[in-house]
Amino acid sequence: MQSLWNDAEAAKFSGPLGLRVYTSRLLGRDKSLVLHGGGNTSVKLRKKNLFGEDEEILYVKGSGWDLETIEAPGFAPVKLDYVRRLASLPSLSDPQMVNEFATHTLRAGAPAPSVETILHAILPHKYVDHTHADAVLSISNSPDGEKRIRDIYGSKAAVIPYIMAGFDLAAYCAREYPKQATPHTVGMVLLSHGVFSFAADARESYELMIELVSMAERYLEAKRAWSIGLPPVSSASGFKREAAAKLRQDVSRAAGFPLLCQCNDSPRFLGFARHPEVARISQSGPATPDHVIRTKPLPMLGRDVARFSAAYRSYFEKNAKQAKEPKTILDCAPRMALDPELGLAAFGRTAKDIGIVEDLYAHTIDVILRAEALGGWRALEDKHTFDIEYWDLEQAKLKRAGNPPVFTGEVALVTGAASGIGKACAEAFLKRGAAVVGLDRNPAIADLVKRQDYLGLACDLTDAKAIQAVMDAAVKRFGGVDMLVLNAGIFPSSQAIKDIAAEMWARAMAVNVEANLLVMQACHGLLKLAPRGGRVVVIGSKNVPAPGMGAGAYSASKAALNQLARVAALEWARDGIRINTIHPNAVYDTALWTDEVLASRAKAYNLSVEQYKRNNLLQTEVSSKDVAEMAAEMCGPLFAKTTAAQVPVDGGTEKLV
Repeated sequence: MQSLWNDAEAAKFSGPLGLRVYTSRLLGRDKSLVLHGGGNTSVKLRKKNLFGEDEEILYVKGSGWDLETIEAPGFAPVKLDYVRRLASLPSLSDPQMVNEFATHTLRAGAPAPSVETILHAILPHKYVDHTHADAVLSISNSPDGEKRIRDIYGSKAAVIPYIMAGFDLAAYCAREYPKQATPHTVGMVLLSHGVFSFAADARESYELMIELVSMAERYLEAKRAWSIGLPPVSSASGFKREAAAKLRQDVSRAAGFPLLCQCNDSPRFLGFARHPEVARISQSGPATPDHVIRTKPLPMLGRDVARFSAAYRSYFEKNAKQAKEPKTILDCAPRMALDPELGLAAFGRTAKDIGIVEDLYAHTIDVILRAEALGGWRALEDKHTFDIEYWDLEQAKLKRAGNPPVFTGEVALVTGAASGIGKACAEAFLKRGAAVVGLDRNPAIADLVKRQDYLGLACDLTDAKAIQAVMDAAVKRFGGVDMLVLNAGIFPSSQAIKDIAAEMWARAMAVNVEANLLVMQACHGLLKLAPRGGRVVVIGSKNVPAPGMGAGAYSASKAALNQLARVAALEWARDGIRINTIHPNAVYDTALWTDEVLASRAKAYNLSVEQYKRNNLLQTEVSSKDVAEMAAEMCGPLFAKTTAAQVPVDGGTEKLV
């Protein structure tokens, strides 16, 4: 492991707190040290208060901040003397400890101080760094892990047995660290937890962390336990998207709320899922209890969804008997499964959650394999992992989170999503918490939105094979399809019936009818498996009930689509799928309405373009967003008992009144 310190970079950060920010970011860059908010850092400073009196202040990483991107406001300033005194108490509940931190934080609006604040306070050094280094965890979780750690570090590091983070750990370290510390001690290892380094200088503390972790890496290399490959595996025999969607449905039902599911069949995950000892090593516990919820796999799926679901329910029943508040048990459910065909299946309420699960388990695999090479993976006892899952502070955090957005854990697929109504629909569903798959023949669809919960795929929807490919990609990414918005379509230029070219007619039918049929057929099996039932919204047209002159091909194709939707509502109701149609009119901020088409339609009615735009009863202009908001609401609880409805969004059309 190499130091990333750069003098030119460091010069951009002023003062001791600035250097604390810089070295924290250096730690955060290395994912083998910290992942997704893990680890914490601090600096002790002396400052004058309003009365001109010197005060010692501990600036410690605040909750919700990530080391890789932390800034100065991400450090919570707390009264050092008071926090340090807390360690001398005979006992203190963790909720009370957090309360004491809050009442002795010196900046209004500061983030909540790290739960390990007391631990940072009792260490007699200006700068303190703490990581969950993979290399150190690999060694401490192997046979004779404590002895190995002591042999590696000698007097350079104090060694502390595993105690859950919080007051008990801090109080123990306050008593034990002085007994082990020598003039040569520059760090501390918390077994099955992580490693600390400390010094009077920001760079020195950071580079001591690099050195301590490098010592662990060199030990692993010497024992031939550093670069552990997995046997080569043949690729998966063929992704079965409905099997993956069934897995997601079963897990969501057991959990009690919809979950996204991301399947990763990369050689690394697939190789580990097919490891001959995976049933043993994957069930022995996480690399560190800090990751217990997100990296505790359920038993091997092996395509036996029923067995997996039974195991999932058994997990709840077992732990609910011990949890202080059983109603919170579902939020602490395991978030991953290993499968010899799917590889890693990661579950989460949001795309960010499943990304975290995947990242954490990629590192967990390294830790497990290295510990196995040292003689066998040894994780903590179940009691310790349970304590983390149902820790008072974890449960309080879940309560504070409140109710998630209405579509959290669900997936919306929107066709024609690169512009106009389709783009507005994608935004409306994202706003309501859904993960969104956007399809469009425009390649720009891939980069339309820069978010983890969005997947843009270029696709010609008249190509049946292309549809199958993008559906596989969508299910691999998010686990299924809950809501389908059929928006893609074309509006041919205005022509009288006698002048309609055969090619134009065929093209209108291919895009506006047949392509939608292909998408519906590809999605039906997935919509059946939607945890809350499938929903389809068809973007129709005012031209269905009230056609206009010169729009024969468009009107006929939209009418055919409308009839297709009505039949689907009849046939798919038995599968719990509801289908409703929106008939927009005069929506001009879409790709369908080119200047040429708009001018020709206005001319056909002897109106100016501006008059044509507001040619409705309310004399108002209808936007793509107006239609999109209705589409999203139709998939929500307000329309839960409605199917086969046809709703106009048109400002009022005289012909339909």
